[in-house]
Amino acid sequence: MSEINAVKGQTSKVILNNKLQRTLRTNMTDAEQRLWRHLRGKQMSGFKFRRQHPFGNCILDFVCLDAMLVVEVDGGHHSERTDADNIRTAMLEGAGFRVLRFWNNQVLQELEVVKEVIWTALQNPSPPRPSP
Repeated sequence: MSEINAVKGQTSKVILNNKLQRTLRTNMTDAEQRLWRHLRGKQMSGFKFRRQHPFGNCILDFVCLDAMLVVEVDGGHHSERTDADNIRTAMLEGAGFRVLRFWNNQVLQELEVVKEVIWTALQNPSPPRPSP
């Protein structure tokens, strides 16, 4: 079974039943909207990104399942919840994802740098993890 297939079916029923991801897609922040314009439509080296994608008990801002890359865009409220973000990042990394985090102001003021970091991550995939 590929890692991508393992991602399917791991979403919380609470998220799916409440259609939370749809609500978040409709109410994206300015930074998320700006970055999405550059990630959508396979603009990043042909890699497909999904936005507000459910996984487990969380919703990922952006994810490329082929590259197992998660991109999170954090607002100011995340400065008060670094422990929760660290736990979430560890959970995603444990599932085989690489996680990139950017602040809203980075996306809004340094978009080219953000895009370069994402592009570099796509070009340099993580080495395969050894089997347990």
